[in-house]
Amino acid sequence: MTRQETMSLFNAFPIYGITAEKDSQGRSNYEVVTAMLKAGMKFIQYREKTKSGLARYEECVQLRELTAKYGAAFIIDDFVDLALAVKADGVHIGQDDLPPEVVRELVGEDMVIGLSTHSPQQLQAANQKQNIIDYIGVGPVFATKTKATAQPVGFSYVEYAAGNSAVPFVAIGGIKDENIFRVWEHGARNFAVVTDITQADDIEHKIQNLINSLKR
Repeated sequence: MTRQETMSLFNAFPIYGITAEKDSQGRSNYEVVTAMLKAGMKFIQYREKTKSGLARYEECVQLRELTAKYGAAFIIDDFVDLALAVKADGVHIGQDDLPPEVVRELVGEDMVIGLSTHSPQQLQAANQKQNIIDYIGVGPVFATKTKATAQPVGFSYVEYAAGNSAVPFVAIGGIKDENIFRVWEHGARNFAVVTDITQADDIEHKIQNLINSLKR
């Protein structure tokens, strides 16, 4: 998939899925991602920081095949080598990871690069690299246990991103069924939802509820 094709999937469905096996009620990432894809998700990020390199690789080989079957983009969090090894569609990096320009040199021109940002200053720095990166993460909007040490940025930064980001952005951090519409009201159009989905008894039903909450 080209970068342009992958980014068309970014905009094809408003919910961006992220794995969190420890918060998946005993289900495997394969089971959870299958349910996400059946519900229509088109952007799936693999985020597992504590597994061994071999375990991550073996899991991602399966998930790469699964996402390709459903015509969805597969993004790897942090691990550029893993993204290359499984021929992922993209890699998502944080402020403390390899610089975007170095990642671009490593992955070439076809893989998308997402970059987490947490402040207007970081967004402006990202804008200077709009030819290198393809989208940014904006958050955490609310307090979240998946990023326990990060301070919530609130709605003001979401609004700032809506008015100032040179690339598409996805709001992230504590977004759930009951507050996703409030994030939409402040300018977000793409939403990364983690535990509200992975912990749901019925993942497909939960994703439909999230979509319905955006339509009200």
